[in-house]
Amino acid sequence: MSVSTYRDLLVWQKAMDVVVESYRLAKLLPKSKAYGLASQMQRAAVSIPANIAEGQGRKHLGDYLYHLSVANGSLTELETHMLLASRLSFLSGRTIEPLLALTDEVGRMLTGLRTSLKKTKT
Repeated sequence: MSVSTYRDLLVWQKAMDVVVESYRLAKLLPKSKAYGLASQMQRAAVSIPANIAEGQGRKHLGDYLYHLSVANGSLTELETHMLLASRLSFLSGRTIEPLLALTDEVGRMLTGLRTSLKKTKT
């Protein structure tokens, strides 16, 4: 399958799933204590597919690789927020497990895409 737009990228599609799941979990946080955390989770989640899309839309490979790196940083930021929510007993470990599994998958996909693009560079 050829990639003509970022929407064709499986990693972008999976990253969109991460956003949906993050918003779902953010709604479960206690309103009185976790408003800031919910906002941080949502912003980090949205940044992942947004940076994948922006990078793919750039004309230079270096820009693409940079934006994939930013997407990966946002991914690990989101994971940290989820783990913090669990440590603070806002969400159970069992509740965040599906999202963490999805972020692991997206992380592996981002690494694979970056590796593949770097090979085309040389």
